[in-house]
Amino acid sequence: MKSRLTLLSVLAALTLSACGTVAGAGRDLQVAGSAITQEAQAAAY
Repeated sequence: MKSRLTLLSVLAALTLSACGTVAGAGRDLQVAGSAITQEAQAAAY
């Protein structure tokens, strides 16, 4: 459990440092959502 929490903390720190701002985080989430949507549509056909 402790290693999972550590891993999550490291991933969160890397993600937040990569985008730098709240607007950047929004763009990152939007890109991730678009990729998921495209993959779901491709899998449906």
